[in-house]
Amino acid sequence: MHAWEAIQRAVNYIEENLQEEISTEMLAEMVSLSPFYFQRLFKRLVNKPVQEYIKLRRLSKAITQLNTNDRRILDISLEYGFSSHANFTRAFKETFGITPEEYKKTHPMLNTVIKPEISMNYVLIDEGVPLVIDDIVLEIHREKLASAESYIGLVADVKIATQTPVGQSTGIDVPGQLWTRFHKEKAELAESVNPAVELGMSYMADSEKGIFKYFAGVLLQGKFSSTNDFITQELPAGNYIICKIEAEDFEKLVTEALDKAGKYFFGTWLPNHCLTFEPFSAEKYYTDCDCGNCMEIWVKILD
Repeated sequence: MHAWEAIQRAVNYIEENLQEEISTEMLAEMVSLSPFYFQRLFKRLVNKPVQEYIKLRRLSKAITQLNTNDRRILDISLEYGFSSHANFTRAFKETFGITPEEYKKTHPMLNTVIKPEISMNYVLIDEGVPLVIDDIVLEIHREKLASAESYIGLVADVKIATQTPVGQSTGIDVPGQLWTRFHKEKAELAESVNPAVELGMSYMADSEKGIFKYFAGVLLQGKFSSTNDFITQELPAGNYIICKIEAEDFEKLVTEALDKAGKYFFGTWLPNHCLTFEPFSAEKYYTDCDCGNCMEIWVKILD
């Protein structure tokens, strides 16, 4: 068994037993590693200490239960291993910046830690060859965009520290909140856009201020003027590397699948191909894709 396989086995066990008591020593013994080596290896491959990861996954599951109006916060706290309402509230606020009570009132979108598929870090697929893992399909290919595409939508500043890497930093999901706002206001654009193609774009990162800009919009067809906060954004012409993602449903596509694909694409595939690209990335969402729920990550290659 490879070392990463041992950690993946432990991660899988944690996921299946989040409502039970889980000790680091028990996990280490289960995968035949010393507690010292297990903890070092776990943190290296999962980017979180063992017990911190368990807490964050429990909080992620608890969020789903908080969306059920007939469940008491205390019952959810005890179900996921927190000794009291107060301990659960403290952990929740430290992680997401709001209390469980505040979440139940407003239901903001939150960044949560997603169960990793460690094996993806050790697989290097060829272009045009699908990778199937955990009901997610990835395929990477090149494409030349002959002319620029124009989109119209909304933009927001996002704090780098609380949003990247996706799924590792917790808190309010600012891009997700922006998409929610855009979908509420986009009816005004109906006669000027192609609703089948939407675009999210991260760009203009400012390391000194610790922010980047995120745009959420839809493909523009023709001219449009508005007194609202809508702006236009361009996907420039050029040569792109594209990571296509398919998932069994839309919610999984824009959360778990996007998280895992992004980590694989930017953390494993692109570095191993020694490719450099312009300082922005785009997410294309297709609402009428023949394959069901799919999207693409686009990065523009530097010549």
